[in-house]
Amino acid sequence: MLYQWYETQHMLLGPWRVAAEAALGWYAHPFSPLTYSPIARRIAASSDLFLRVTQRYQKPAWNIDSTVVDGRRVAVQIVTELDKPFCRLIHFRRALEGPRHGRRPDPRVLLVAPLSGHHATLLRDTVRALLPEHEVWITDWVDARMVPLSAGPFHLADYVGYVREFIALLTDPRRPDLNVISVCQPTVPVLCAVALMAEEGEVHPPRTMVMMGGPIDARKSPTAVNNLATRKPYSWFERNVIQRVPENYPGFMRRVYPGFLQHLGFVAMNPDRHMGAHWDYFHHLLNGDGDSADKHRDFYDEYNAVLDLPGEYYLDTIRAVFQDFALPRGRMFIGERLVRPQAIRDTALLTIEGELDDISGNGQTEAAHLLCLSIPRERREHHLAQGAGHYGIFSGRRWRERIYSKVRDFIRRHA
Repeated sequence: MLYQWYETQHMLLGPWRVAAEAALGWYAHPFSPLTYSPIARRIAASSDLFLRVTQRYQKPAWNIDSTVVDGRRVAVQIVTELDKPFCRLIHFRRALEGPRHGRRPDPRVLLVAPLSGHHATLLRDTVRALLPEHEVWITDWVDARMVPLSAGPFHLADYVGYVREFIALLTDPRRPDLNVISVCQPTVPVLCAVALMAEEGEVHPPRTMVMMGGPIDARKSPTAVNNLATRKPYSWFERNVIQRVPENYPGFMRRVYPGFLQHLGFVAMNPDRHMGAHWDYFHHLLNGDGDSADKHRDFYDEYNAVLDLPGEYYLDTIRAVFQDFALPRGRMFIGERLVRPQAIRDTALLTIEGELDDISGNGQTEAAHLLCLSIPRERREHHLAQGAGHYGIFSGRRWRERIYSKVRDFIRRHA
């Protein structure tokens, strides 16, 4: 019912949006005489802000068509390596043929993007930094409202199964040097996948696991996200946040956690900051500060683009990760299999946390070291990124200038 109301509200805003678009044309187009009236810039800025606040944001483009390797620019082609109902495995294929200048081939990296409301393009900056020195694949999760009901449900166990399948696909016996990087939410299913593969005696496990800002043990330094999950019972989430997809989408009647609810949750964590950002944007438009306005648009085009999560997966995650703390308590089951992280021996582990992370608190990711005690101490490292928030550990200046080099060097040292 809530999803239907959301769709209806968007439909009712249609005439107002048409009026705002018309006003923007009348008062902002250089050929319109109204553009030069005293109130033109204020009306245009107000119309622009209204349109941005009320619009639906589509999945952003990757905008990665080249990279620089050994000082020369090479083309990058985005190729779908494997297309599954809930996820596409994407390869950023660089235009390189064979070993370059006698050097060994670059390490292979599977970047597991979070399925937590935003599209995988949120990791665009992560990919750009990795590409010059790595072969990169990424999990590109599909908006659940676009997946027909006939594809079946998608549980946390299915997520783990997808990760295992991707690792197996990318592990070439001639080059068994795959490295797995997980950002935020997927740290838990990635650890489960690698642990299950280790216990089954996989011949070529991943050489390294890099875990960044994830809730391995959500009991440590609880944040607003953790507190919400523990203060409300499981039944509350099932009754209040799981919705049926409306009939105007391919996933009609699928149970999902809607992206718009997740987006409201993101905004509610820092409402003053977002209100201030939009107020500043309005003044950038008034003052003709195009560069600052463009930066605002770039950020919110990505931030406001959200996807629906499969309802089964969301509820599984709430219960296992944020309420039962199943993994650190040694009670994590995938299907009928108990997950035993201590079975991991041959995969090096690097954990990274942001000092100012308000989504995954300090210590939550580092807890992986207490679970993976069979990995020799010299093959385990932890890094706390000073001054970095949640997004700063995988995107932005701190990621590019401080954190990426630690990831690169760790992979090369152990892969």
